[in-house]
Amino acid sequence: MTSYLLAGGGTAGHVNPLLAVADALRERDADATLLVLGTAEGLESRLVPERGYEMLIVDKVPFPRRPNRQALAFPARFRRAVAQVREHIRRHGVDVVVGFGGYASAPAYVAARREGVPFVVHEANAKPGLANVLGARRASAVGVAFAGTPLRSGEVVGMPLRREVIALDRAASRAEAAAHFGLDAERPVLLVFGGSLGAQRLNDAFRDSWQDVLAAGWQLLHVTGERSDLADPGVEGYTMRRYVDRMDLAFALANLIVSRSGAATVSEISALGIPALYVPYSVGNGEQRLNASSAVAAGAAELLDDATFDGDAVRRIVVPLLGDDERIARMAAAAENAGTRTGTENVIALIDRALVTA
Repeated sequence: MTSYLLAGGGTAGHVNPLLAVADALRERDADATLLVLGTAEGLESRLVPERGYEMLIVDKVPFPRRPNRQALAFPARFRRAVAQVREHIRRHGVDVVVGFGGYASAPAYVAARREGVPFVVHEANAKPGLANVLGARRASAVGVAFAGTPLRSGEVVGMPLRREVIALDRAASRAEAAAHFGLDAERPVLLVFGGSLGAQRLNDAFRDSWQDVLAAGWQLLHVTGERSDLADPGVEGYTMRRYVDRMDLAFALANLIVSRSGAATVSEISALGIPALYVPYSVGNGEQRLNASSAVAAGAAELLDDATFDGDAVRRIVVPLLGDDERIARMAAAAENAGTRTGTENVIALIDRALVTA
């Protein structure tokens, strides 16, 4: 019986692929021991127990970014975190560690190496985090979601995705999706969303331009985010939702998408072969722009600038595209080959290889 320790968390971008792999491993071998390592503060502390997995805790120890009191305390705090993980590995007889980035991964990689346990790294973003950069140097195998990700020995495996996305038949689900959102299955739909929390920039732009989308003969499905105060105009052909718990149906209905370009978002859209216009979030280290680059290079997507994205940009760039059937058809054809639905299986193949060669 194999014992797996999956490490990662902090954000949905780390937790969701971890859970996708855990689910597939559990489905393959019900007798396997599946443990998840995370911090008490991260999103994983809620999502992992809800999914039925045992949660092991490690101290949250951020890498210092500047010389200060926190930096002075870092070596001792990190050694303590590594010791915590080593104890977990010994107590549970862990056979392999799989890291997905985040605060839990760095001490997990060091602990695995010191305990002589193979470990695998998966990086979701095109611009890797520091924990995975360090872990990749000694890992048994390294998987990346996007081509061009600068990690040592990185193999493009794609993103482990939610089961409902992997199994989605967009054409077969379109009628159900249209009924779910109160739209017409026979007319094209522009899907706009900004991630789990929405995006103020996108909301403001379509507050000023939704009439132009409808005038172009398209319908609009707009997911604003739960914190949005955007008023619903309540007109036919425009469905506004604060939150959608059936994004699979939203994807089934979408003929074109305008969204941010988080790693999971790009991976899901690419896996489903949907053309997209990405507006990368400008805050951060630029990973959102890089996440979209492979889809853009394939001709499946285009990039729009966050700083200048407003109602006028929608009228100047998006609306003309809505009227260009041939261009959308070309993007859709390119999108068919831009992503993969086998990310989970590909990561598990890396894990199996690490166990065999250990």
